Amino acid sequence: MSRQAFHELQLTTSGRGGYEITRAVADWIGTGGFQNGLVTLQLRHTSASLLIQENADPDVRTDLENFFQRLVPDGDRRFRHHCEGPDDMPAHIRTALTAVTLGVPVQQGRLTLGTWQGIYVWEHRSAPHVRKVSLHFIGE
Repeated sequence: MSRQAFHELQLTTSGRGGYEITRAVADWIGTGGFQNGLVTLQLRHTSASLLIQENADPDVRTDLENFFQRLVPDGDRRFRHHCEGPDDMPAHIRTALTAVTLGVPVQQGRLTLGTWQGIYVWEHRSAPHVRKVSLHFIGE
């Protein structure tokens, strides 16, 4: 029999960087007794994103951040939108180049992530923010 469930995660960031939420998602799957299906994650913001990335070597996240800093630098004079500071429009562009939704299959009660994969909220703003992630499970 198919069923659905919804949940919301909330986390406070301390500024730019990746914040792993894999354990929180996996715990919700386990607590809900979900076995097989799909969990969809939706980040409810326009200046942060979701990604699945390596969770073994933190240098990967540092290199990603450095690459995006070169690609979309803070304070670029070409940007008109800067209501909340020099990192405002770069954060929106970073989000547009990445994703705010992810779908992860669940099989036998476990997320089907690879050995070195983790689910991250990637904060694109320099200042701390409270970020909300909506979770939706459909399956059995």
